[in-house]
Amino acid sequence: MAGHSRWHNIKNKKAKADAIKGKMFTKVIKEITIAARLGGGDPEANPRLRMAIEKAREVNMPSENIERAIKRGTGELEGVNYEEVRYEGYGPEGVAIIVEATTDNRNRTTAEIRHIFSKYGGNLGSSGCVSFLFEDKGVINVEKSKYSEEEILEKALEAGAEDVITEDEEYYEIRTSVQDFYKVKENLEKMGVEIVKAELTKIPTTTVKITNEESATKLMKLLDALEDNDDVQKVYANFDIPEELLQKIEG
Repeated sequence: MAGHSRWHNIKNKKAKADAIKGKMFTKVIKEITIAARLGGGDPEANPRLRMAIEKAREVNMPSENIERAIKRGTGELEGVNYEEVRYEGYGPEGVAIIVEATTDNRNRTTAEIRHIFSKYGGNLGSSGCVSFLFEDKGVINVEKSKYSEEEILEKALEAGAEDVITEDEEYYEIRTSVQDFYKVKENLEKMGVEIVKAELTKIPTTTVKITNEESATKLMKLLDALEDNDDVQKVYANFDIPEELLQKIEG
């Protein structure tokens, strides 16, 4: 999973670069609008909205933009009607891919996602074709340089986490159940633990190892193209590319 973890680090750096360019604004606004529509406009009573607002602040979104997105979601302001859609398919060498999107035009988004898959050696599948290869988890990242492994393990378990993954060079990955995610995050914050990133995500239960450079390059281009689409919120994949090959593709 080293290569997979490195991909997440690449994604985090790319997200920061996109935030600087303002590219993240559209995606965050959509998430705030959907969260407010589904769970109400009070972030204290709506954990999903609270997380979306935190993400908006991370990308320096002005408060008035956040307020307008919430009001559009609750119906206080007129706006675009977004819906959540999920796509499942396969990349090169049978890598399983799940794409979560938010769109105001399902037909347009489906056509775009299908085109991206086919352009980079993948194919869009039917609903449910790969979802069984992933499990839903909460993931909380903490910098390794700030805490010893023993210290973070003790705090994580006390907070109610399920496990701590230590294989990444930069971050501890604290994993939780979906149900306990917000509670564990709040407990860690009360203990004074500095959290770099916290999100609900999908963890692959099995991975496809890729050692062929051409396949690896196509896969990374496919994943990048999916994430660059304005309607796409999250992309999950079950690949494992060796660290040295991933570095070669990056460089």
